[in-house]
Amino acid sequence: MANPTLSKQFGALPESGSGRTAATTATLHGAKIPFEVGDAEPMTISGTVAKTAFLLALVVGSGMWGWSLVRPETGTSGVPGWWFLALIGAVGLAIVTAFKPQLAMFTGPIYALTMGVALGTISHIYNFRYEGIVLQAILATAAVFLVMLVLFVTGTIKVTERFRGIVIGATLGIFLFYMVTLMLSLFGVSIPLVTGPFGILISVFIVSIAALNLMLDFDMIVRGTDAGAPRYFEWFGAFGLMVTIVWMYIEILRLISLARD
Repeated sequence: MANPTLSKQFGALPESGSGRTAATTATLHGAKIPFEVGDAEPMTISGTVAKTAFLLALVVGSGMWGWSLVRPETGTSGVPGWWFLALIGAVGLAIVTAFKPQLAMFTGPIYALTMGVALGTISHIYNFRYEGIVLQAILATAAVFLVMLVLFVTGTIKVTERFRGIVIGATLGIFLFYMVTLMLSLFGVSIPLVTGPFGILISVFIVSIAALNLMLDFDMIVRGTDAGAPRYFEWFGAFGLMVTIVWMYIEILRLISLARD
């Protein structure tokens, strides 16, 4: 997911694929970026890919446990109470990671394990009501990921400063929408606009913004690699990709359920 703090700081980094030059290095040394230029062990794309796969494996593994906690005969969850506190803590750590990227190697696995349980539980409950919806959501998420990757690699969609600003602004707006919806639900107030045909349109919009966040994640990883970011940024890049993929999967799951209703 797009990190507003780092995206602002990363404005000084070279554009994707531009490589390093003496002038670029001099510019980076004078820029306010969250790492030292010329690290002895810089991040690599292959390293980021490996760490992303590791985090997603943790999500899937813990998700299987979360899936098993749902009672098949009733579709209700048997998740222990302490897990909700762990989930809140993990979300808090994820917010801290946005400002302290070097913590991603620790917060990433914790977030993956706790969120995986949530995904497994939510997925089983959805699958209890809409048979086969989980497989549909997984395939749709993978398809969107591959399409966005191809569009990024081929340069069909270029990530510019304006593009970043629009996507980050829309993401923050969605986050605010989530918070307002959550606060209202605590008082028993539901928003009718999130269901029905208009709810489908809202869900399509959110899925689209989540997909565009993938472009920012790809761009940050490539630009960080070109700039010679330290090795721990591989964890941060992997963390960002994992958060975006999880978010996109949840929204696609919801979108399919609305369409099937």
